[in-house]
This record gives sequence, C-alpha cells and structure tokens, in this order.
Amino acid sequence: MQRYPLWKGVLLAAILVAAVLFSLPNVYGESPALQLSRRDRGSFDAASAASIRDELAKAKIPADEVYVDGDGRLWARFERVDDQLKARDLIQREHEGQYAIALTSASRAPDWLQSLGLEPMSLGLDLRGGMLLVYEVDTEGAVAQLLQRMERDFRKELRDARIQYQDVTVSGHAVRVTLKDPAQTEAARKALLAYDPQLTLATDAAVPGSLTASLSETAIKDRQSFAIQQNITALENRVNALGVAETVVQRQGQNRIAVQVPGVQDASEVVRLLGKVATLEFRLVDPVNSPMEAARTGRAPLGTKLYKQRDGTPVLLKRDVIATGEQLIDASFAPSQGEPAVSVKLDSRGGDEMLRTTRENLNRPMAVVFIEKERELVQRDGQEVAVDRSKEEVISVATIRGVFSNNFQITGLSAAEGTELAKLLRAGALAAPIIIVEQRVIGPSVGQDNIEAGTRALAIAGLFLFVFMALYYKVFGLIADIVLLTNVILTVAMLALFNAALTLPGIAGIVLTVGTAVDANILIYERIREELKVGASPWAAINAGFDKAFSAIADSNVTMVMAAGVLFLFGSGPVRGFAVTLFIGVVASMFTALIGSRALIYLIYGRRRRVERLAI
Repeated sequence: MQRYPLWKGVLLAAILVAAVLFSLPNVYGESPALQLSRRDRGSFDAASAASIRDELAKAKIPADEVYVDGDGRLWARFERVDDQLKARDLIQREHEGQYAIALTSASRAPDWLQSLGLEPMSLGLDLRGGMLLVYEVDTEGAVAQLLQRMERDFRKELRDARIQYQDVTVSGHAVRVTLKDPAQTEAARKALLAYDPQLTLATDAAVPGSLTASLSETAIKDRQSFAIQQNITALENRVNALGVAETVVQRQGQNRIAVQVPGVQDASEVVRLLGKVATLEFRLVDPVNSPMEAARTGRAPLGTKLYKQRDGTPVLLKRDVIATGEQLIDASFAPSQGEPAVSVKLDSRGGDEMLRTTRENLNRPMAVVFIEKERELVQRDGQEVAVDRSKEEVISVATIRGVFSNNFQITGLSAAEGTELAKLLRAGALAAPIIIVEQRVIGPSVGQDNIEAGTRALAIAGLFLFVFMALYYKVFGLIADIVLLTNVILTVAMLALFNAALTLPGIAGIVLTVGTAVDANILIYERIREELKVGASPWAAINAGFDKAFSAIADSNVTMVMAAGVLFLFGSGPVRGFAVTLFIGVVASMFTALIGSRALIYLIYGRRRRVERLAI
C-alpha cells in the first residue's frame, strides 16, 4: 500500500476548491445590460429606478433587474441583446439628453458569489465589446505650447534679474525679447542662458535691445516626439483614473494614438475625459484698473488680461503667471470645512514662486483660472476642419491672508467638478492637442459570437484529445483527461484572480496550452512504459517515470515561458493577451501534470496491497 503525503493532498484540494470558486462566475456568464449616468453628474435613487422599471414594463421590454449601484449609477439587466437595444432606444427617446447610456454587461452569478467579490474574468475588446478611439496628435501645437512656456519663463527670469523689458512675444518658432534699455542686452543674455544654457540667442542690429531665441530643427523634432509619448502616458493615466481594466494605449503611425477601452461603462464619459486638456493658472488680480471699463471697451490695459468669473462678473488679472498646472505634482479631491476642495501640491519651482508672491502680496487678491481645451473636427464647406474650443474662467478669487508655498487648497468648485479636476490634473496635462479621427463602438453581440466560436474550438480540440488519451493510455489516459480539464479550470481561475483580460488570441492561447499540456503526461507515461519493459515493478516504474521525465518537462516549459515573456515585452494588444494566457497555461500545466497526475495515480492504485500491472 502506497500513501500520498497528507499535506500535499490537503494543499492540492485547497487549490482545486479555490480554482473552482474563482472559475464559477464564468459558468453563469454575463447578461446584456445598460448603465445610465446622469449628465448633470447627480446620482440616481430608488424612485428613479422604479420609474425606469415602469417605463420598460409599459413598453413590454422584459428586464431581469433594475437597480442603483453604490456609485449612484442605474443598471438594467436583460436576457437578450435585442431587449437591451430596445431599452436603450426607449430611454433615449423618453429622456433625451438627460442620461449618458452605455451598452455593457452584468454578471449573472448568485448574490453569495458576488458578495465574496468573485466576478467573471475580464474580457478584451474583441470579446466584451467596447470602444476603439484613434487620436491624431497636433505636433505643431506641442511646439506652440513649448514656445508659450518659454515666453512665460523669459518674463520671470528677466523680472527676477531686475531687467526691464518692453515686450516678450512668440514669432514663428522663436521667442523675441525687446528691452526698454538696450544697455542691459548683455545682462539679459546672461540671465536667459542661466535659465537654459542650450539657448541660441541672436541680436538684431536694426532693433537695439532685442534678443531672439530660436528653436533648432532637432529641438522641434524632439519636442514633437516627446509630445506623442507624453500624450500616451497621460491617456493611460486618464483611462486608469476611470477604473477601466486592460486598456491598450499605443502609438499608431507617425502622429496617431490608438486607445482600446474594453467593457466601457460610460462611453460619453470616456470620450469627454480622454481628449480634454484641463489645467490651472494662478494669477494676481489687478487692483488698479476697472474690469467693468475693460469689458465695456473690449480692451484690457497693458500688462493685464480680461477674464470672467462663473457668475459672469468681469475681472482683470495680471499677465504674469505665478504657477501653472505643469508645475503640479499631485492633486486630490477632499471636502474642506463643508465645501468641495481640491488639495494641490506644486513642485519646488512652483512652490518657490508661490511663496515669493504670497509673501510680497499679503492682503491682495489672487485668482485661480481654470482652462479647459478641446479640439474637434467640424464640417465646413464640405471639408473636415479642426477647431479648437477653449474655455477659460476664474473659479476662485481669494485674498492672500497668509504666506504659503507648494501645498494649498482650491475651492469654488462643485463636488463633481472637483473630482474631475483632480483626476485630470493628477493624470498629467496633454503635451499637445488631440483630435478624434476614428471612433468605433464594438457591441456585445459581436463579442458573444467570438466567445461562442472560441469556446466551440476549445471544446472540439479538447474532445479529440480526451478520446485519444482514453483509447491510447486507458486508465492513465482518463487521468490525463481529468488533469487537462483541471488545467483549463486553473487557467480560467488565474485569469479571474489577476484580472487579466481574455481576448480572442487568448482563447487561442488556452487551446494551445491544452494541446501542449498533454505532452507532459505523455512524457511521463512513456517513461513509465519503458521502465515496465525493463522489468521494474509498477510503483518503481511510476516513481521513475515522474522523476526522470521532470527534466524534459521543465526544459520544454521553460522555453515556452521564455517565448511568452518575449511576446509580452515586445508585443502589443492581442499579442500580449495571447502571451498572458500562454504563460498562465504553462504554469497550470506544470502543476497539474507533475502534482495532479501523481495524486490521482496514488488515489487509484495506492490503496491496493499489491499492484500486479498498470492499465497503461
């Protein structure tokens, strides 16, 4: 009689129970669903859910469930996609413009499974549906932003060096400085070179006291390349802030970025948040000139700029910017003293400037300017034209009561606006404007067809393998079949556990691992057969088969893991999905072949006092 170590049996049983639990929600699957969010960013309540439920019932559209989640969004779950689409059309028609409606899916798993936090594994864009967005980066806009920043910094450096200037303007790919006193030209040159030693400064003999800093072709190309990479990073951060898993943000061609958002919960929210350029500027209020007079004449006095507050009241701000969103390190939304507030942390340079300004301007007003820019394509004279839409408003004017530097709070926003501003600032500003050139929504019905085709392929491949193994290796073949089935369960469980998205290539990866996982069992069984042929006893043959086949199994699986690693590192999108499932499948097959197979063999033959022959 042979006994399998108790601790190994308990560990194996615990792993299998956990794998079944994590895989179970996938058995129930997901239902077509609608998710509604209010465009005024308010929350739904029980009465709203009851009203929507009554409207669906009156239109004879069967809904399995209508409820409000913890975030105040309303969900409606249906049995069929047709009912989901009819419900969407009805709600759009009855509540035009009030709600953002997203086609999505909801788990059918029982409440006890959902209470454990167990959900079906994430599905990729090709299976679950979602959005594909292709943005075009305005690389010239990136260069313009760089020049505008140079203009602001030049003003600050000259002011700090106490050099009076007449004007600092952007002209083409250069920044031109005109001094009031031509005798200070050399001092201005030293001040600007101290700011950036790489600057190329030129003088104009015809205009005494002028300096021109031009961007070289190399600097322009570097800035454009940086803008694309920075936009990719900012878009990734913004998608992550939405809580959407397994997104793909990658460069496409010379100046385009493709964004795949699978299982999107609020399509309108994604489009609105991703392409928005939101930042802040802190400026001092001009206490001398009249903003009402400036608004009446439409001309702001020299050195000032006219803005409007949220209530429409005009306000004159000084052109010199104290700090901008580019100098921001962190931003978080946190109510303060009963009103919404955004806590802001600036970098050392922005903090130093804020400290100097507040120290020198105690009891004077300072304003916070909220700048929001979007670029979209519009039809003009039969052609698509890119139009910039910019919104600049003063969200807060407060008197400086104390000295502060890099940590402070911004008030004057609603709770929803504060939350969104914190997300945008924390994600980082876009380095250049972007335009949507392609927007495609993949419906859940298309994904369901892909799932059914992939599942059918997996079932057919598994059936052929199971039949072959059972006929060729008899009892040991049935053990291999059980191990292969366990391998699939473990793979699905690990995908769900690590929240890795399953894509159509990922299903191909599972099919491949099922096919290759049987290799480990075949190596073991053939080694057992060889040991039996040379006269070894059954148990000696079993132990030798597992021990001697281990090195060959390890070598083959290590090479598979290396291949999966290379695909993951250098691939993108679907290729990465294939690599993830391949890696997880290889790990699961190693475990099931070396531990699961041995445990089953001990379970079948270990209780016998004497084993005469093996059914292999």
